[in-house]
Amino acid sequence: MNTCATIEAVEATDVSDLEPLPVQSENVIQFPLGILGFEKIKRFALLESPQELPFRWLQVIDQPNLAFLVLPATQFLPSYQPDVPADDVKFLGISQPEDALLFNIVTLRPGGVSTVNLKGPVVINRFTLKAKQVVLANAAEYSVQHPLTKTI
Repeated sequence: MNTCATIEAVEATDVSDLEPLPVQSENVIQFPLGILGFEKIKRFALLESPQELPFRWLQVIDQPNLAFLVLPATQFLPSYQPDVPADDVKFLGISQPEDALLFNIVTLRPGGVSTVNLKGPVVINRFTLKAKQVVLANAAEYSVQHPLTKTI
């Protein structure tokens, strides 16, 4: 089943007003295939600030004015049971569920309801930092525009 066509391109957030943070090379997250809609961008860092948690920034290393706001939706939506396809688990080299970090991309909508993409989460191998935005095997159960107010 090819559900890639159901995933809408996400928007990156312009964070040019933020000061760049140094990122150690051992903390660089590699997306060999990029993110849907941003396939040429391969290197990211996951940044967090205690006052912004549970939100984090998936910062583009080579274009520091671009970042994706992400959220671990499984913490706030108990019914969210993402089924990551076996091919993606193998691609990422994940052998145990606890080897993976899973984040969902948030789309900020000024003047409207911000949303979170539950169909296409970002999965990161926490040990190798190899990552991929996947289309869930059970994507039909979820929305790419789940209202954030329902989540938090």
